[in-house]
Amino acid sequence: MNSVSPSATQYGSPEGRRRRNLSGLHDAPQMGYQGAGRDVATDEVDKLKSKLLTAWHSVKYGWTVKMKTNFNRSTPLYLLGKRYFFRNEDEIEQFQQDFVSRVWLTYRRDFPALEGTQLTTDCGWGCMIRSAQMMFAQALLMHLLHRASPTSHSRHLYSRTASCPSRPQVPHQGHIHRDILRWLSDRPDAPFGLHHMVKLGRSFGKKAGDWYGPSIVAHILRKALESSPQVPELSVYVSQDCTVYRADVEQLLDTVDPRVDTTIAGRAVIILIPVRLGGENFNPVYKQCIKEFLQMPSCLGIIGGKPKHSLYFIGYQDNHLLYLDPHYSQTYVDTRTDDFPLDTFHCNSPRKMSIVKMDPSCTIAFYARNRADFGALCDHLTKVLSSPSAEEKYPVFSISEGHAQEFHVSEVLPLSAYAPAHRKRSTLAQRPSSDEFEFL
Repeated sequence: MNSVSPSATQYGSPEGRRRRNLSGLHDAPQMGYQGAGRDVATDEVDKLKSKLLTAWHSVKYGWTVKMKTNFNRSTPLYLLGKRYFFRNEDEIEQFQQDFVSRVWLTYRRDFPALEGTQLTTDCGWGCMIRSAQMMFAQALLMHLLHRASPTSHSRHLYSRTASCPSRPQVPHQGHIHRDILRWLSDRPDAPFGLHHMVKLGRSFGKKAGDWYGPSIVAHILRKALESSPQVPELSVYVSQDCTVYRADVEQLLDTVDPRVDTTIAGRAVIILIPVRLGGENFNPVYKQCIKEFLQMPSCLGIIGGKPKHSLYFIGYQDNHLLYLDPHYSQTYVDTRTDDFPLDTFHCNSPRKMSIVKMDPSCTIAFYARNRADFGALCDHLTKVLSSPSAEEKYPVFSISEGHAQEFHVSEVLPLSAYAPAHRKRSTLAQRPSSDEFEFL
């Protein structure tokens, strides 16, 4: 068996590369969890409970076991639409750089308390929000910086310099990247941060400390973008009754926002499709369809995970999904400074899991920059969903002409409306380094 352990990509200067020498278990961080929706306890019993919860979350989310993830040299790996073959060290390095360049958002502790609570951490309940934020960060990177080649992208995007001399057509990449992280930071004034997401979740019956599902966070993201002036030329569409209504998406694409430069025609759109791929468990007949989605350059990934354990799926190899995991507790980073550290926002340890272990409830995401992109996306999705080789009797979702109201579908449906796809529907703290995985 031939295996290699490629070196890690180092942040900082474009040429910086070195292997991280990490080993064993890591120090357990101290957490500030005090319970959802409660005032600060004054009696000794509640103080003891708070200390026990802190200790428990420190162990559960603060310790990381050193692991290796094996990748096959003989079959391709897809990462958000890009295909990699691990035939030589250059290809392995390109994959590493591309993976490391994805934004990684995890549990945080010691951030400003969430409004109306004493909560200063989201450990144990905020993983789905973190997964949605990672997907949204990918959309912002595609929208503002495009999907660059992994080599140029990772070498220059995370440089601390203000400009990118080798790619002058995309100026100030570092500044844009930092702005995206600021918008997603754990502060009350961050438009796409945890505080604002939790606040918007109240209209869906959710509060801080509750567990959020993949369909709920899709609607929260839509409301967050609608209420934010940061990216007025971008919109979010959430499918209804497992159906994408083309006229509704095209209406968003054709809308000219008064805040946008009049020379820009229309708006780009993020398409979020909440689905259920089975009953209690994932139905294996949908494996091929999910893999074909992740092969598409317009795919932003999948918000899902294992039962009650949210993950952000960004690719696959063979019958295993590649993912970013938010279940790691890190200290709050104040992003108001010009040179705040970037290392805790990027993961250098790829992880994968069998696709059949996937929770059936998930949200699939796509991006279209304009009408032409959306038309091409619909054509591609139609072929995937209606492929004669598909095992499923009913497609994961459908694409319909017209508007939702023409089919008497309300704008926001209750969670029960997201029917299983198989049922007939109507139309840094120290972390493991990337030298801890092998190519076989």
